[in-house]
Amino acid sequence: MKCAWDALLSVLPTRLRQQVDNLGRDTMQELRLRVGQSVELILSGQSRMLGMPALEEDITFVVNAASHYSPWAAATSAKGYITAAGGHRIGVAGECVVQGGQVTGIRRATSLCIRVARAFPNIGDKAPKSGSLLVLGPPGAGKTTLLRDLIRIRSETGRAVAVVDERGELFPVGGVFTPGSRTDVLTGCSKAAGVDMALRTLSPACIAVDEITSQEDCQALLSVGWCGVELLATAHAKDAKDLLRRKIYQPLADSGLFDTLLILQPDKSWRMERMRV
Repeated sequence: MKCAWDALLSVLPTRLRQQVDNLGRDTMQELRLRVGQSVELILSGQSRMLGMPALEEDITFVVNAASHYSPWAAATSAKGYITAAGGHRIGVAGECVVQGGQVTGIRRATSLCIRVARAFPNIGDKAPKSGSLLVLGPPGAGKTTLLRDLIRIRSETGRAVAVVDERGELFPVGGVFTPGSRTDVLTGCSKAAGVDMALRTLSPACIAVDEITSQEDCQALLSVGWCGVELLATAHAKDAKDLLRRKIYQPLADSGLFDTLLILQPDKSWRMERMRV
């Protein structure tokens, strides 16, 4: 198991670092800061309160340290997250700025959910080495972790893999994640723009994306799905039945683009299932 732990500690307020380091270096999955409430650690699925309240200045420190005041990071916070160095994902809640019916930023952040990015090499070894795969699981189940390993495996079997890393967290610069020797990464662009760019310019055998969440994402995959490339992707659902309850995924199911699903379990293992419609 690998983790850019020191990169995570560097974005935390100094007063929290020692306790978080002592308690969470090997087992922390999430760190939650809520203004006026006790700082919470999720350790191997169990909650642990530090007994000290998070302050508004703690929230501000983390946001500034993680974003380095960059315009790109500020733009991603309008989508409710910031990706910190090392691939750690920081969910942001607070007072939103809305223009034209769209959230354009967060004026005042009041809570953060910091999800620790860890690498678990070889967890995808028993998955099919060819064909298109869709990884399913609820938030925090480990979809991104499994996807990283699937990408590495495909790359190391001799095929070029193009990764559309919209959030910059699959294979961040300075991270500990191994993409494989034949992997090319497009960072910071939308899935729709990225998969088209990858297909036209990178000659991939496989294209990988994380978190299909919209009709636009689904259409982007459908547009490249029968162009001679395999696909690796993830989506929020506990199983195939749950996935098909959401109408945005119906075109993918009807198309047969993803026939094989990898379903993550609560213990971070996974099982294989066939897509049925």
